[in-house]
Amino acid sequence: MFGPGAESGPCAASPLEILTFARLRESGAGAPARPFRSDRHCLVTLTSGTLRHAVDFTEYRLEPGQWLWARPGQVRRWGGLDGAEGVVIRFATGFLDTDTAIGVCADDPHAPVLRVPSGEDHALLRAATTQLQWEYTADRLAPEMRQQVLRHLLAVLVLRVASLPGAEAGPEPSEVYLAFRDAVERDFANTRRLADYAAALAYSPRTLSRATIAAAGMPAKEFIDKRVVLEAKRMLACSTVPAARIGQRLGFSSPTNFNKFFAQRAGTTPIAFRSEAAAPIAD
Repeated sequence: MFGPGAESGPCAASPLEILTFARLRESGAGAPARPFRSDRHCLVTLTSGTLRHAVDFTEYRLEPGQWLWARPGQVRRWGGLDGAEGVVIRFATGFLDTDTAIGVCADDPHAPVLRVPSGEDHALLRAATTQLQWEYTADRLAPEMRQQVLRHLLAVLVLRVASLPGAEAGPEPSEVYLAFRDAVERDFANTRRLADYAAALAYSPRTLSRATIAAAGMPAKEFIDKRVVLEAKRMLACSTVPAARIGQRLGFSSPTNFNKFFAQRAGTTPIAFRSEAAAPIAD
């Protein structure tokens, strides 16, 4: 059942799950829940009403026809589902064929969360979603063939969603920034020193900062620290692991150093943040 700290459903073992909001409400997801972290992709779209849904502690307001795409590992939190109707599509990364997964940058944790289609895109997305839902509920094919049909139909849908502009589309990032961003994503728990990334990438710290300011609006060192804080928030919100242990996992030499680092950048202590994250979303 949907609820605090987890996301599952009647077909939890399947690599693809499609649920209506009515089914979500029946399963207990209608009430605002605690933050949770899923190992699946989640596509959400509305047919009517509005929905608030938080992804990595940023709240999005979803309108009919818009699409929200949360990636594996991101922290999510449902707002109330009353007054909204729509569809939720959850799938394992491995369910997509390799070419599609690469084409839509399925593993990109920096991809836009909210996608806003144009009028013509609405009709194409509705058709792709309806066909996928129909095949998902149909039972006229052998299991292996049915999986192949669903895989291809999902590929059509995610390729269309991925082609939509994000709600906050920015300039095309430089190769320097992309290399730095990927290095931070890989090594943020091992080092927070900008000099280490500069040496590994063969760029000067100043070059990395210029590229990061242009693409992300912040210096390179701040970008590194922000990624560490995000991971700390994810672990604090979705686990009962002590804050001191979280700091240790993120490379801090002592709980005091972690607490100071987090408080300076998040504006609150780790323990206070954990309590705030568990509180219900205000209407």
